[in-house]
Amino acid sequence: MPDRAKILLVDDREENLIALEAILSSLDVTAVRARSGEEALKALLGIDFALILLDVRMPGMDGFETAAHIKRRERTRNIPIIFLTVVDSAPDYAFRGYAAGAVDYLTKPFDPWVLRAKVSVFVELYNMNRRLAEQASLLRERLSVELPDGMGAEVLPELSRRLTAVEEEVARIRDLTEHANGSTSLTGPLKDLTDRVTHLRAGFDALS
Repeated sequence: MPDRAKILLVDDREENLIALEAILSSLDVTAVRARSGEEALKALLGIDFALILLDVRMPGMDGFETAAHIKRRERTRNIPIIFLTVVDSAPDYAFRGYAAGAVDYLTKPFDPWVLRAKVSVFVELYNMNRRLAEQASLLRERLSVELPDGMGAEVLPELSRRLTAVEEEVARIRDLTEHANGSTSLTGPLKDLTDRVTHLRAGFDALS
């Protein structure tokens, strides 16, 4: 059983972290708290996260600077970031957020359902990528060894079944993104995932 996907919650206010945890409590995820940009960067050194919910206004290293550090690191640059900030923020905050590499930008107070829906889709993509990596590893293993006579007839149907399940999940995630509040922030990650599945299917077809 794979570990639950982890979400990094970054906010300098304890009450905001508690509220975020409550909103996400119905999802099958593990929330990790960080009270500053510095704490967030330390957490990212040793933990793989599916998503980062990052407050913009924080003392010291603010959300924009924190995001810049995250995007400069090879290990963390592809982790999606959703910026959170109060409604009366400067008018250029949204632009600065997207320029810093955020996939989405929500103003407080936000609809809990909207946040849950967005987080849920990113978690689905993250879990799907993990499962796809496992299937790709299995396929590479099978391709790297010469199968004994008759073994291919046993192995290939199982590989095909697993790959078909992956393709069905990708289609389901695509349907979910179409209902995620009309957001286009998932277009890039979903396209990357679809391309990986297509390449995996091509490799399997060549093997069979």
